[in-house]
Amino acid sequence: MAQSTVKAKMVDHRGRRLSHVAPDGSVRMVDVGGKPVTQRRALAQAIVRLKPQALKAIRQRAAKKGDVLLTAQIAGIAAAKITSQLIPLSHPLPLTHVDVRCQPRGTDTIHIECAASCSGRTGVEMEAMTGAAVAALTVYDMCKALDREIVIEKLQLMEKSGGKSGRFRRAEKATLPGDKKRP
Repeated sequence: MAQSTVKAKMVDHRGRRLSHVAPDGSVRMVDVGGKPVTQRRALAQAIVRLKPQALKAIRQRAAKKGDVLLTAQIAGIAAAKITSQLIPLSHPLPLTHVDVRCQPRGTDTIHIECAASCSGRTGVEMEAMTGAAVAALTVYDMCKALDREIVIEKLQLMEKSGGKSGRFRRAEKATLPGDKKRP
C-alpha cells in the first residue's frame, strides 16, 4: 500500500505539533522510552439508554443471554487488557488494576464506569475508554432482542492522573436519574 504523500502540519489546541503525526503526514507510534515511569490512573464512563422493560429484565436477570451486567463487566475488563491490539497507535501497558462498574439508574439507564491503573511511561486513558465502550456494547449485544433502539452515549474520559500533563477531571458529570452532585 502506498504511503500518503500529503504533508500535513497537524497541531493541537496549543499550537504544538501532534506527536502521532510524522513530518511527512504519516502516522507513527510515539516513542515513550525516555519518559519516566509514574503511577497512571484513568476513569471513563459510558451511558446506555434502553426501554424500561429491557432494564427491568436486566435487573431481574431475566435476559435470555444471561446476566447482562456481569457479562458486560467481564467484557470491559477483558477489553481494557487488549487495548493496544484494538487501537493501532496505543502502547501495550502493564495494567495493575481494572475495575468496571455497570449500575442501573432510574427506569431506562445503565451507567458504566471503567477505572484503569498502571505504573508506566504513558497514560491509561485509552484502556479506561475501551473498557467502558466494550462493556456498553456488550449490554447492547445481550439486549438487542429486547430493545432495538438502545442508545450508547457519553463515552468520555472523566478523570486521569499521572504523567507530565498531571491531573484532569471533567467539570461536569453526565446527568443521570438518581445522581447526586459530585463535590
